[in-house]
Amino acid sequence: MPQSSTRTGAPISVFRVPRTSTVDLIAIELRNAIFSGALPVGSQIGEVEISSQLGVSRSPLREATQRLVQEGLLTATPGRGLRVSRIGPEHVSDLYVARLAVESEAIRIIIDRADPEALALLEKQFEALVKVSEGTDARSIGDADIAFHQKLVDAAGSRRLSHYMSTLIIETRIASFSSPDGYAVRRSVSPTYTTLLDAIRNADADAAVSALAVQFDDAVSRLVGKDAEVETVETPPDAVPPSFEPIDAPRA
Repeated sequence: MPQSSTRTGAPISVFRVPRTSTVDLIAIELRNAIFSGALPVGSQIGEVEISSQLGVSRSPLREATQRLVQEGLLTATPGRGLRVSRIGPEHVSDLYVARLAVESEAIRIIIDRADPEALALLEKQFEALVKVSEGTDARSIGDADIAFHQKLVDAAGSRRLSHYMSTLIIETRIASFSSPDGYAVRRSVSPTYTTLLDAIRNADADAAVSALAVQFDDAVSRLVGKDAEVETVETPPDAVPPSFEPIDAPRA
């Protein structure tokens, strides 16, 4: 417990308020750049260029990149430096196995808590997905789809589940970017979303998880090129990726 000063009687806090470090900010920016495509799949991480673009020194950049290596988002190759990881068809199924484990647990927690606000949040995000799917912007559709699943996990209120999910979401985007045909998303919203929401509304965890599993099976088939019947919206592989801006480093 905090102790009192012998002279003033005022409490002395022994706790420090956590602050986001420069390394933390760089890591966040790099993750965002990989997710958006500003750092394309397979591209080399040039320390001089990126540190200049971000407005930081190379030392914290190196520390941040090592974090992403540990997360699997960057790959270190002896003699060739660091590159943005690729996730080929042979790894897609395993990626969705991990996502199913995390999201299924989140579903069960949400249902156990019977939180109407969580359901309302998911319904709102589903409406956003339906609306954006009426257009032809593949990135916007993909972002809305991913946002639904991230919000699903966040609604469970587990910091660790949300942390795991944030990395899995970026890996999902990497898997999509790794396709030689360019980034593509399903044009129509999968009916499994409605089934999933209905099951959560009815507190049927097994039905909700089953709907999620069907949705993921469809996604795996599409990403490995086995589902040619589903109409998609594409971003061509030669599209100019977005850029990323300098970060504001925290003051000491």
